[in-house]
Amino acid sequence: MRTKNKRALALAATATVVAIALTGCNRGDAPEPGGTDDGTAASDTFTIGFSQATMNHPFRVAMVERNVEFADENFPNVTIDVLDAQDNAATQVTNVESLIAQQVDAIILSPVTSDALSPVVQQAMEAGIPVITVDRAVDTEVTQHIGANNLDLARSVGEYVIELTGGEGGILEIQGTAGASASIERHDGFIEAIEGSNLQVVAETDANYELNLATTFIENNLQRFRDGQVQVVYAHNDAMALGARLALEEAGVADGVIIIGIDGENQAFQAVADGRLTASFTYPFGAPEAIEAAVAAAQGETLEPELVLDSVRVDSENVAEHLGTGF
Repeated sequence: MRTKNKRALALAATATVVAIALTGCNRGDAPEPGGTDDGTAASDTFTIGFSQATMNHPFRVAMVERNVEFADENFPNVTIDVLDAQDNAATQVTNVESLIAQQVDAIILSPVTSDALSPVVQQAMEAGIPVITVDRAVDTEVTQHIGANNLDLARSVGEYVIELTGGEGGILEIQGTAGASASIERHDGFIEAIEGSNLQVVAETDANYELNLATTFIENNLQRFRDGQVQVVYAHNDAMALGARLALEEAGVADGVIIIGIDGENQAFQAVADGRLTASFTYPFGAPEAIEAAVAAAQGETLEPELVLDSVRVDSENVAEHLGTGF
């Protein structure tokens, strides 16, 4: 299903497919790549395809909404066609194939998984359509990848855990989507950082960045907390960190457990302020950088292959200045 109603974005969290029309156009109306440098007039119109892995998470909703809002305010000659893959890689491949068939002027992609989406991204690039990946990467060349460095971010989490624990203790690691580049790198960087310490991951799971799955995982491992085997919960996003906290609170074993998430949700910042989470490491959602890059690429500008965004650790020391700044 696809709509062309900007107002539908407010329902993005439950929409299956969302399309936002700022102005109508298609690739046949747009100039060929090289537009601006070749003298393309500002009045020329462009269609940007935005393939989102899922709209069932506030991080991903914010990624879409903030980019669309920025385009609405700054690029009145741009149409953004947003497609929700509903966390299904096969659906997202079909979505990107559809954007290629439409001959959109550029594609913004946040893939479900790297392996599944790489071939269709290669098809788009070979068709002359610039591809901007956001947050999660693919295993083929793109016009530009935008995101924080997940490996460095995860190393920072590991170093922080060593600082808090003295390098001793058990860890439960709640990973994101299996096969997604962010999940792989948030695991690998963390393990690299704690290597050589006496910290040990005693259990781990893929919880698909979902709060409820994280809660269930913790419930299944509650005995480890009662036996003193676990001191740290490391979650690959804030929603799962909050889900872990809920399970620990309900079991009456939350006190003293270090819980760390990633992303920078407003709820997580408030939980840090309330002493319910230990820290959240921000992961910028790539707005307005993604739409700026897509429009520039559609106009034929040459972009750097990677745009690295900064991450910040938000804990009890600095949470006051971050309250309300997340998503």
